[in-house]
Amino acid sequence: MDKIVVTFDFDKTLSKKHVQEYVKELLQMDIDVWIVTSRYDDLHTHNYDNSDYNNSDIFAVADELNIPRWKIRFTCMEWKFEYLLGTNAIWHLDDNQTELYKLNTSGAKTIGIQVNSGSWKNKCNRLIMNIINKKNNI
Repeated sequence: MDKIVVTFDFDKTLSKKHVQEYVKELLQMDIDVWIVTSRYDDLHTHNYDNSDYNNSDIFAVADELNIPRWKIRFTCMEWKFEYLLGTNAIWHLDDNQTELYKLNTSGAKTIGIQVNSGSWKNKCNRLIMNIINKKNNI
């Protein structure tokens, strides 16, 4: 059975402790968790105005959550929906309304969910349960 794949933005999303706690729950359920961020990867961080900028905060959270670093995708300031179009992620949690609008109108299978909505966790869980129920023919 294929694993269920979900993705998280980092800044103002997975950087929040309560979202990190949710990721721990998902990982215990054997959900495949990825990070998709608009940030520049380490080869392109020179494009930031601040030359001291790096991705150490993302790596620290990924390491703490046991998300392998190869499951971090840096879009280098390109729209995330362009990356997500070719994936089997069922949802992407983000704080950026424009990113979510572009994702939800792109034709991607991935559903964008606003982390700042009061019911984001319920929406995420409902989509996961829909997939699990389909796999179990419920």
